[in-house]
Amino acid sequence: MALHEPVLKVVSNEELRRVGAELTVAETHAAVETAWRDIRGGSAIGGKAVLSIPEDQFWAMPEFEADRESFASERLGWKLSSLYSVNPRFGGVKIIGANAFNRRRGLPRSTSTYLLLDKTTLRPVAIFDGTALSAARTGTYASLVLEAFVETPMKISVFLFGAGPVARSVIDCLSFAGSERIERILIRSRYPESATRLADAAASATPIALVPVEDNAALADCAFVVTATNARDPVFGDHELARDAATLHLGGDEVPEAYLKRALRTGVVICDDLKTVSRRNSQSLSLYFSRRGLSLETAGPLLGISEMSAPAGWQDSRPGPVCVTCVGLPMLDLYVAEATWEKLVKART
Repeated sequence: MALHEPVLKVVSNEELRRVGAELTVAETHAAVETAWRDIRGGSAIGGKAVLSIPEDQFWAMPEFEADRESFASERLGWKLSSLYSVNPRFGGVKIIGANAFNRRRGLPRSTSTYLLLDKTTLRPVAIFDGTALSAARTGTYASLVLEAFVETPMKISVFLFGAGPVARSVIDCLSFAGSERIERILIRSRYPESATRLADAAASATPIALVPVEDNAALADCAFVVTATNARDPVFGDHELARDAATLHLGGDEVPEAYLKRALRTGVVICDDLKTVSRRNSQSLSLYFSRRGLSLETAGPLLGISEMSAPAGWQDSRPGPVCVTCVGLPMLDLYVAEATWEKLVKART
């Protein structure tokens, strides 16, 4: 089979697993590392468009009205997103449909479909179920932040908010990149049973102790904190954090303003891409500015907020907290899809 031969049926995660074409955590990291190199070099570019549907439209439907109160602390995150990008060999578009209410129907909150395209013709090469690919690339942000900003002379504790697919990927990626540096990962979810299920499911795949918790009592003992939730309100207070902790935010508006103010004043604040985070305007950092009639994209550089997509400078650090907000760059998806396709082609020949 030629590398660019069109394949139009959706390749499921089950099929990838069956033929041995599912990427390992190490292979995912390698693909993402190449993506970052090309992003910073300018040979991989992309964009993101998001249609956020007002929650009131959903709750106005008679069949859902009775459930509204049970979502008082959780955003529906009802949206349709398109992430598009090209690199030297391929193009790609990821389509994401998300609604937290899906879980009530036994469905994932978010489902992705990835269309891989030939670069020169922009004709389809393959269509993947992109949900697992998306979670896998998102988890690699944790590895990147750990390696760049968490320096301690002894093993650390990590606090993980969330128990969904991205949280599982965070555990897998930290196990790959930091098992010798991490003693335990504390897992807290809105539903304690979800944290327990995640810890049980991932325990056999990591040497790191996974500890479900029901409060933030141990948060101050953690050098690294990852938020991967769909919470409507902040999931921790600034006073609960270790003062120099590194934090990585992969969810929405779940970080308190007091912490952002302190990080902006005394620490290091970073985005994966300022323009993308700013224009998405769904995460605490961008909302901090837009609620004041300002723009993260405009004010960020003036305040020294750097971006991982820049060729240099983003790893500069100083004493104080490190606050990293990532919205998920479409080029990362493209490189993971490309690596998956190439592995699939080899498995089929």
